[in-house]
Parts: sequence; structure tokens; C-alpha cells
Amino acid sequence: MADRAPTVPHLFPAEVERLLDRADALCGRRHVKLTALRRQILGLLLEAGAPLGAYDLLQRLQAVQGNAAPPTVYRTLEFLMEFGLIHKIERLSAFVPCTHTLGRAPCHDHDSECVHASQFLICRVCSGVTELEDPAIVAAIKAATKNVSFRPQHLTVEIEGVCARCAAG
Repeated sequence: MADRAPTVPHLFPAEVERLLDRADALCGRRHVKLTALRRQILGLLLEAGAPLGAYDLLQRLQAVQGNAAPPTVYRTLEFLMEFGLIHKIERLSAFVPCTHTLGRAPCHDHDSECVHASQFLICRVCSGVTELEDPAIVAAIKAATKNVSFRPQHLTVEIEGVCARCAAG
């Protein structure tokens, strides 16, 4: 008897699949599922290498499975943000994978001093985004918020400017 073909073709390069497997393991540790749809959308973001808006994601998803609808994409994006797998870049109204969460085990114990903090460098010329996580910036914000008895749990800073590649060109 011949082997059955998989119902979903292998769409992503090996590095993206490795990161998706890491995301799946993170979700498992949090007792949630990285469903096929969530995995597909996260994979599209990882593969893009650039920020994608919800409708860009919808178009890419529809190319793979034609019946995708906007509410499905938005619900999936909310899930991926809630569990720290992606970030929304407000300035661009677009989404990027969290390079830090997928690179190490994140802290999501909101009763501790853990702060999921990222800084995004956004190029005004090419719209490229680089994610940083500078502990000195986090320490400064923690110190400032402690002075007003506020305990941050999530921190996103967006910094606009010109990337090195665009500045050189």
C-alpha cells in the first residue's frame, strides 16, 4: 500500500520549520495549542522577513487555503501576540515574529519582576524593522515606573530613523 500524501504541503524552509517547532513546544508548556492555522500564519510571518499587515497575511494565507477570512486572521494574530510569539508594530500597523521568544524560553509569570520588553528600530526609508532587547533600557523604565508604584508587564518601544543600509545608499 502506498504512503498517503500529507494533507498540508511542506511550505516553509527548514529554519522556519525549526522556529515553528520551538513555538509549538512553547505553546505546549503553556497548555495551549499551536493549531495548524496558527502555525501557518506564524510561518508566513517568519518566512516574510519583513513586517506584514493583517490583509497581507490574509492574501498569503488565501494562496495556501482559499477559504481564509479576516476574522480568522485577526483571532490568530491576537493569540500569537497574547503568547508572545509575535509583536504588533503600531507605527506600521503590521506584525513581526518575536525573535527573542523564539530564541529562548520567555518569562510570562506576571507576578514576578519579569517584563517582556522589546525595542524596535523602524527605518523610515525601507520600513525594515530590527528587534532589540536592551537590558539598560528596560532597567531605566523599571526604575522610572517604580517611582510611581507601577509594575510593567509588557514593554514595547518603537524608534524611527534610517537603517545603515538606507543611510549608505
